[in-house]
Amino acid sequence: MPLDAAELAGLRDALLRARASGTRSVEYEGRKVAYATDSEMATALADLERRIKTATQPRLGAVRFTTHKGV
Repeated sequence: MPLDAAELAGLRDALLRARASGTRSVEYEGRKVAYATDSEMATALADLERRIKTATQPRLGAVRFTTHKGV
């Protein structure tokens, strides 16, 4: 089951707080995730941002083209 945008934002916020404080591990919902380097945290943040953007953007169903000869 995919996470909704609010849950993803909560995870992102927790990871941002941990990164800003210099902590390399994050615990949420009884699960603990440890990151070896700051670049791993940055990659995880970028992935969360992408998922949030995907979850909040409306899906386009169809594309309609209108053409004319310009006359």
